[in-house]
Amino acid sequence: MKKLSYDLVVIGGGPAGMAAALKARENGVKKILICERGSKLGGILEQCIHNGFGLQYFKEELTGPEYATRFVRKVLQTEIDVKTDTMILEIAEDKKVIAQNGIDGLFEIETKACILAMGCRERTREAITIPGDRPSGVMTAGAAQRYVNINGYLPGKEIVILGSGDIGLIMARRMTFEGANVKCVCEVEPFSSGLVRNKVQCLDDFGIPLYLSHTVTKVHGKERLEGVSIAKVDERKNPIFETETYVPCDTLLLSVGLIPENELSKSVGVDLDRVTKGASVNEKRATNIEWIYACGNVLQVHDLVDNVTEEAEIAGKSAAKYISGGFEKRKRSIHVSPGNNIGYVVPQRIDYTNSDEKIIKLYMRVRKPDEKVFVVVKNEQGEIVGKFKKDTIAPGSMVSLSIPVIKLTEDTSSLTVSVEKEGESI
Repeated sequence: MKKLSYDLVVIGGGPAGMAAALKARENGVKKILICERGSKLGGILEQCIHNGFGLQYFKEELTGPEYATRFVRKVLQTEIDVKTDTMILEIAEDKKVIAQNGIDGLFEIETKACILAMGCRERTREAITIPGDRPSGVMTAGAAQRYVNINGYLPGKEIVILGSGDIGLIMARRMTFEGANVKCVCEVEPFSSGLVRNKVQCLDDFGIPLYLSHTVTKVHGKERLEGVSIAKVDERKNPIFETETYVPCDTLLLSVGLIPENELSKSVGVDLDRVTKGASVNEKRATNIEWIYACGNVLQVHDLVDNVTEEAEIAGKSAAKYISGGFEKRKRSIHVSPGNNIGYVVPQRIDYTNSDEKIIKLYMRVRKPDEKVFVVVKNEQGEIVGKFKKDTIAPGSMVSLSIPVIKLTEDTSSLTVSVEKEGESI
């Protein structure tokens, strides 16, 4: 078996993997390899031809391919090695990565550190168990996006979309542009799960109805989808069958959530967060295995690629510092926990003294929408470590909060992040 040796292996050549590799290179790592399963760098951005990317990172509005191209060019201008059409089969505990492609065959990579940037996959019909036959015309919104934007195929003409995630909302507009009739978008929650701007620009601007607290209860059709039954749901998300109605359609697009692609992570023993389904990491994006880092959608599902890039740069810089042996570890970890109306917080722990950092940025999602609130971080004594006022919060939009490192003493053992109303005990 062919054997290679690198200082850093980055698994995934999407926006997270490229940003992490570039940052590691900038911080002195010489031998870096990016392994990408697809035929070229760019990841999911290649099929995201709509605009709205880069507003935070580049301070200008770009399409997905434009955003990706800027990083691809930077990677190709460096001495970072890239292997496309390459499948990682195993990450071994002795700092070895087993991979396979058509050129090298089965090969082994010896490394000093590894960054996981594999992205995520979509939940399918099987994951949400919609009853009925198995006709053609039922697919994920991301698959439809690839058919339309990459392959030039129109999946159908009469469309129903289940789920108001960002991909579903964007595909409602995209299918309308292509001449299809999007009959409705159904959302099981009592609120939209995508960005507010996508709801406005993709549904409201085109008069596409959004049915909140509704779900698809059955698909109809033998060879090709002929229609779906939709019904209201109660507070426990159970369908109210008395409200069931039949909607004729030839295509059902599913935008019902994303799952971080962590099969490799689990096989090597990386601890996963039960809420995010991604790795449990510290503020440097290090997993419980000190030489393995995680960033991007494989760690937590982001709504903005700008945040993916920011997080990947943290992982890249941290991996570079680990390779050079520059970390001073704390005597004990500070555990970061979600409190009132907080679904999860990343990072889940704080491990290092951060002598080179003045702030630590926490990322989180709320469980339900609210207005005029404070996001508050308190230590175990109830003292406020950080506080940020938000006019509106929603599950579809990630919330971030910076806390000063100076407030994290050696005596601090836990932090809790909560949403509190103005006037409450904050």
